[in-house]
Amino acid sequence: MQSSSELFPVALISAELRGDLSEDVYRLKPGNSPDYSVELALTRLGRANQENRGVPVILLHGSFSNRRFWYSPKCIGLGPYLARAGFDVWIAEMRGHGLSPRNQAYSRNTVADYARYDLPAIAAFVREQNGQAPHWVGHSLGGITLAAALGGHYLGEEDAASAALFGSQISRIYWPLKVPPVEWGSRLLLKGFRHVSGARLKRGPEDEPIGLVRESLRWHRLFGRFGDRQRDWWAGMAEVRMPLLAVSAAGDMQDPTWACRKLYEQFVAAPRAFLELAKKKGFNSDYGHVEMLVSKAAQQEVWPLVEHWLREGQLPAELTHD
Repeated sequence: MQSSSELFPVALISAELRGDLSEDVYRLKPGNSPDYSVELALTRLGRANQENRGVPVILLHGSFSNRRFWYSPKCIGLGPYLARAGFDVWIAEMRGHGLSPRNQAYSRNTVADYARYDLPAIAAFVREQNGQAPHWVGHSLGGITLAAALGGHYLGEEDAASAALFGSQISRIYWPLKVPPVEWGSRLLLKGFRHVSGARLKRGPEDEPIGLVRESLRWHRLFGRFGDRQRDWWAGMAEVRMPLLAVSAAGDMQDPTWACRKLYEQFVAAPRAFLELAKKKGFNSDYGHVEMLVSKAAQQEVWPLVEHWLREGQLPAELTHD
């Protein structure tokens, strides 16, 4: 792999013009995790012929998804919107998603791996290329992974200028998993699977490794915690001091507002804001889990708020937030 980085092997696998935008796709091989085969695709969007890159923003997709959550082949999405606004946009694809190949231990991949190894490597490369600390925006599982990296202190202030979590929570209760034999039996049953099919479940275009499911069972079992054997991420979030935005959607049945707020409230030391996308808050609709970022309504109402947050570190004064 020919390297375009002094940190670790990085290959520029494509460089294209997409209308008024440039699209560069890199493949990183950090070599920092027990599975040395891990390679990560990272897409950079910017205005064509722009000499000075703007403030870097890293976008993290959720489960069963890939970079196309953030921008379509026609260059429509939050990614292109921010690039046209002058930001240096980086779109990460997790192991085995989109342009990131499946690693040798793909079935055993976990959020702990993403948070401990992958996000710090992505942050280091973006800092090397841009020279500034990046802002992070995560949706659903992407936001959970970002919260884990912050709570585990795998990302420091030099790696994250701010964090925005959209539709992210880990507090929804699944009562059967509180019964130890049910949780044990579920984990034993899942040993026979390598992945969960997003297409079969009609959840999205990508599969998810079974390791993520088994990890989630540990979080939600009786006396479970949001963390791994080494660190309690939930406790660590209380020490994070960088600006944080948490956004929920009133029509989101998967990650309800009360649970998103509970995650937000754990960041007690951070300058923070919470926003619910709901009619009662002045929005045109009660947004859903995906529609909060991918819809014509979001293009009109939500994307400008994201841009404002990234520029100002706070929401517009007319919005109610903590």
